[in-house]
Amino acid sequence: MSQRELWNDRYSQRGSVWGAEPNQFVADRLADLPPGRVLDLGSGQGRNAIWLAQRGHTVTAVDVSDVATEQAAELAAAVGVEAEFIAADLAEWEPPEEEFDLVLLAYMQAPEGLRQALHAKAARALVPGGRVFVIAHHKDNLEHGIGGPPMIEVLFDEGIQADFPGFVVEENQQVRRHAEKDGKTGEAIDLLFTATKP
Repeated sequence: MSQRELWNDRYSQRGSVWGAEPNQFVADRLADLPPGRVLDLGSGQGRNAIWLAQRGHTVTAVDVSDVATEQAAELAAAVGVEAEFIAADLAEWEPPEEEFDLVLLAYMQAPEGLRQALHAKAARALVPGGRVFVIAHHKDNLEHGIGGPPMIEVLFDEGIQADFPGFVVEENQQVRRHAEKDGKTGEAIDLLFTATKP
């Protein structure tokens, strides 16, 4: 089963997988960001993209799942905002260079080689002075947190900084959020990384 088929199946069967509200760290850190051009890579059903569009940003959102991008477009229309939703394989899709003020990668599940390629695309897509914002499942979540993928190869750690040489790092740290899985509640351990392109 391809990645597109896998995610299409998930989004088709489970409705709003992550909920309609933006990620709590996206909402906390980006609420006061002046309107600009935003690229949301791995946008899923569009919760972060739509939230950013509601705040005046011009948003391009890309995800491998055409089911998810259709759902996102429908939700955006329902709440009266405009955003561009693109269904594409991120390994092959190339963003325009130096086009965006912010590139968001929220809970991207990609093994190391692909992850580095995506981070390089994000860096190229940013204008000088633009910002990359990554929120991801931390490797420590596997043993000490709750929820998240069980495969260590798609989890992150603070070594992410090496993927953005020359960037001015603002945050590169573990953060915790309330999570539930299989009837259990606890804390999920995430990685939050933000940095500015020189």
